[in-house]
Amino acid sequence: MMKIRYTKHAALEKLAILEQHNFVVTRRQIREIIFRPDHQEPGKHPFQFIASKQVDERHILRVVYRKDDDIIIVITFYPAEIGRYY
Repeated sequence: MMKIRYTKHAALEKLAILEQHNFVVTRRQIREIIFRPDHQEPGKHPFQFIASKQVDERHILRVVYRKDDDIIIVITFYPAEIGRYY
């Protein structure tokens, strides 16, 4: 299985920010979204992807990541209302 690494922003800042807003995200959820998304699309840059999955009755979680050989690097992630992106 591919290794997953996180940018400083994703690992430290984003997890804490979402938790302050009572939107708890786990690394296990992020892994599940990357490997079993409901929807996936290319990102803005080469080798970048955005994977999305419904996490509750009102929200999806979008994970922006890139592939670097056999490593997945999580750049950021964010919740969105269902229907906003797809």
